[in-house]
Amino acid sequence: MSIEKLALPNSGGVPPARISLAEALVRVRSEPLPYALLFERDDVAVEFFVPRGHDSQTPHSQDELYLVLSGSARLVRGSDSIRCAAGDSLYVPALMDHHFESISDDFRTWVIYFGPHLGS
Repeated sequence: MSIEKLALPNSGGVPPARISLAEALVRVRSEPLPYALLFERDDVAVEFFVPRGHDSQTPHSQDELYLVLSGSARLVRGSDSIRCAAGDSLYVPALMDHHFESISDDFRTWVIYFGPHLGS
């Protein structure tokens, strides 16, 4: 998705300076997948991720930083299993297998993708 599609009307193609949690929830609920892309520019992207009972992620081409807003889950990252809850930040390197398990119904997280795209 391009920056223009994320920009506010009459903003000259500039993404909004702020996206509220309420706006992110509205966007993710309107998507068929459990995430909504909120911002993308060069080598940085921000998504809002709300897994719906099951997380079927595959490795991503960029490093990821999860900022957990609410709920709890277990991040399986490679051979590690890490319990996480609201307020935690989690790092997953590019191309590493990972997914969430034992996901609470209220689990919500920002996902920040950054750095060069690796692999293809």
